[in-house]
Amino acid sequence: MKRNFTLFALFFLLQLLGCREDEKKTAPVPPPEAKPTAAAVKETPPLPTPGCRGCHSKIQTDSAHDFACTDCHQGNNETNDKDLAHRGMISRAASPANMQASCGKCHAEQLESCGQSGHFTMSNAVNLIREHFALSPLNNLTEIPEGKEPPQSKEELVNDLLRRQCLRCHVYSKGDNYPYVRHGSGCAACHLQYTEGKLTSSKEGKSDHAFIRPGKRQCLSCHYGNHVGSDFYGGYEQDHDWSYSTPFATRTPVLRPYGMELHNLVPDIHQQRGMTCLDCHSGAELAGEKPSVQCVDCHVPDASPFLANLRTDGEKLLLKIRGDQAERSVPRLEHPAHAKYKDRVACQVCHAQWTYNDRATHLLLSYSDDADPWERLAAQSSSEVERFVEHNMYSEEDLLAPSLPDQISGKRKAGIWYTGFTARRWEDILILKDKDDIIKVFRPILDLRLSAVDEDGEVLADFDNLTGKDEGLLPYTPHTTGPAGLFYKQRFLHLLPPQETKTADKQ
Repeated sequence: MKRNFTLFALFFLLQLLGCREDEKKTAPVPPPEAKPTAAAVKETPPLPTPGCRGCHSKIQTDSAHDFACTDCHQGNNETNDKDLAHRGMISRAASPANMQASCGKCHAEQLESCGQSGHFTMSNAVNLIREHFALSPLNNLTEIPEGKEPPQSKEELVNDLLRRQCLRCHVYSKGDNYPYVRHGSGCAACHLQYTEGKLTSSKEGKSDHAFIRPGKRQCLSCHYGNHVGSDFYGGYEQDHDWSYSTPFATRTPVLRPYGMELHNLVPDIHQQRGMTCLDCHSGAELAGEKPSVQCVDCHVPDASPFLANLRTDGEKLLLKIRGDQAERSVPRLEHPAHAKYKDRVACQVCHAQWTYNDRATHLLLSYSDDADPWERLAAQSSSEVERFVEHNMYSEEDLLAPSLPDQISGKRKAGIWYTGFTARRWEDILILKDKDDIIKVFRPILDLRLSAVDEDGEVLADFDNLTGKDEGLLPYTPHTTGPAGLFYKQRFLHLLPPQETKTADKQ
């Protein structure tokens, strides 16, 4: 009996423990608010950055201009609403129309001098052409009159040429539509860096809104083609005819960063030594505050050198170029020919390695939509003309009407300008005596022939091969400097007095 009671007590105890385990297993789970699970946890999104930087987070400025976007561009910097933020905004704050109110707040003195410089007004380039065709000079490219459509007089034809064909590289325009040519307008043309028409992006993907000292890219965005600047780097445009292209003929688009394929000729010796445009041409010179630098300013300097980055150390001349801490030794002019001819022969007569010698430049204003005659000359160093020729020759869509934008007002007008050349050569350097009796290098830059045809291809208003007052030869300084050859005198002896020529021959 005692044994049976003991077994019964153990059985009862086990049942009691089992009930308590079951009670533990079925105990209620705490509500979510008491003990939240990982899935229930949600992070609160951060509030957007207020103002311009909230949306334009990839804009990167330099330390000198690290202030609110609205200081230059206006608009509203206190909201994230796009419409409210952009109300009253000026997108092109550095353009000629707006730069006085934006850039001028801090740089009034620089704007005053720069606005009157030849780089800004283009008065020299404009007046060379106008005076060549017996037209009165102007103070600024914006003064070029807008004529009738089509032009009714020689003056209207020349003005249309300037406004729609020639002036595609100036601070009022963003440049032609080529990768290395598109740039900003106004102050941004020289002080911001663009790639294919947009602000250059950094490795981090940020748009570089840093204002910089102009470099090669900025200078060549205007000084490309067969003009001074491109020659410094050895660039010479190939002819427009497709037989000069590489490959010979193809419908596949060819990358031409500066509008035309280039012959790679020998660059200037200063460029080979690592120098850039601004090592010689200071900002003060480009703004018209100082005269243009001359070769003798470096190679035969006074006690106080003309250039700020040039110094004398006894008999040594030392130049510090931009981007390089080391100083370079500058050779003095020691050859006896420099003393003998210095007041009669310009330096580049002996030292130019090659020159631009394009004869003659034919310019045709056409109101015809027939582009077939221009198949061989489809490369025109003008993106607008090339687009028109390509479309009207090969597209199955409706023909485009011939038109070009006014590069000053931006207004598109009927008619398209074609360009061609009798010959493009660099071998023969043209040496002549200038009006000041100094022997110089010349080029036929104003050897222009103007014509115009209507929509049927008929000559318009007797505009057929119009020329200016002379051959269009002008002195210039080719930036193709190198050592003078052994027979340097042969370049100019024929321009010296006969007695001196005989003496030189005996030597």
